[in-house]
Amino acid sequence: MTAINKKLSEIYLAGGCFWGVEAYMQRIYGVRGVQSGYANGKSDKTAYALIALTDHAETVKVVYDSNLVSLPKLLRYYFRIIDPTSLNRQGNDRGRQYRTGIYYQDPADKVIIEQQIEKLQQKYQDKIRIEVEPLRNYVAAEEYHQNYLKKNPGGYCHIDLSKADEIIIDPADYPKPDDETLKAKLTPLQYNVTQHQHTEPAFNNQYWDNFAPGLYVDITTGEPLFSSRDKFESGCGWPSFSKPVNKGVMDYRQDHSFNMHRTEVISRSGRAHLGHVFNDGPLAQGGLRYCINSASIKFIPLAEMEEQGYAEFIPSILAPE
Repeated sequence: MTAINKKLSEIYLAGGCFWGVEAYMQRIYGVRGVQSGYANGKSDKTAYALIALTDHAETVKVVYDSNLVSLPKLLRYYFRIIDPTSLNRQGNDRGRQYRTGIYYQDPADKVIIEQQIEKLQQKYQDKIRIEVEPLRNYVAAEEYHQNYLKKNPGGYCHIDLSKADEIIIDPADYPKPDDETLKAKLTPLQYNVTQHQHTEPAFNNQYWDNFAPGLYVDITTGEPLFSSRDKFESGCGWPSFSKPVNKGVMDYRQDHSFNMHRTEVISRSGRAHLGHVFNDGPLAQGGLRYCINSASIKFIPLAEMEEQGYAEFIPSILAPE
């Protein structure tokens, strides 16, 4: 993306020890820069040895391209790594400097933040304890705190950094078209498979033997479903995958048709019939085999993923085995 298309914004996130929060946020697609610091204390000057006195919170400044990642999505990543009901405590760390907080500069962000916290509160009985305040008295932390976990790979971290690798996929971004649109958009085979649970012929379908790098998406909505990294040759004649790109992108129901007992796989947003999942997949990859109709999915080659809006999945496809 060229510089002219960038729309850089800032948000300040406190979530316990800033070493881990900084390293975690660096891994989020669309984040352009991070900085460990101290925010919302009583003074415009402080240091690591003084924050208990000045009441600053260990905070990470996050600079992000809002054309690539929205503030609501960024906050959902943040919520993954905190206990939002804990007061002045995260992980093994105790004290006011480890409180949770979201500090904003743009007043319009306050409404967005409060909306996301309201949604989060619905998941908890205990009260959410995240401070939401305008940013004040922010001080960058000492240099040795910056990129601490890169400098000290075995250093203390209270969060699971791998949580950044499971990309958040918002179903609202992939609405299901109405039936008339689907009929116009899909081939008769694609329509009958996705909407009427038909099955295409084995060994005579588009992707059963395709192992090029890329992403497989729902043919009806474009919602990401499977990565080429998780595709394997099963010998069944249909595309086979060991797992979806995200656990939430599909639903399941029992299928007792044809006097068989199977688990049907349905796309989350499109409610499209995809195929079935079985327990005879490679044990080293989790033991599952998602047997999927080619007619239910569309393959986005690696070289076209950025152009078609799937750039955030590129690093996971290029990652070494």
